[in-house]
Amino acid sequence: MYVFAPGDSESILKAGSQMYAIIEACGKQYKVEVGSVLYLELLNAEENAPVEFKVLARGSDDGLKVGTPYVKGASVTAKVVKHGKGKKISVFTYKVKKSEKRHIGHRQPYTMVQVESINI
Repeated sequence: MYVFAPGDSESILKAGSQMYAIIEACGKQYKVEVGSVLYLELLNAEENAPVEFKVLARGSDDGLKVGTPYVKGASVTAKVVKHGKGKKISVFTYKVKKSEKRHIGHRQPYTMVQVESINI
């Protein structure tokens, strides 16, 4: 959820001189740089397989470019490092005065990816 006001693009780029991109993955937006690691919802891809994401905006020393909705010709290539499950979450539900109780456990599956390149 990155929203840029008209005057904000200059201050964002001065903070870091490295190229970055804002991508859309699994219905969410992530700010990534080359080498960054992301934990995404489970992707249908094998380990060590390349995955490509669409770019919503990209920033570098020459300025910020925002797409409508995507930047044409830009993509981010990442490699699937591993698949796994997150920490267990316990959910306990009950109804008062009904002697009804239920305990549920859930572990969210995830895919860990590492960004290899930002293609302009």
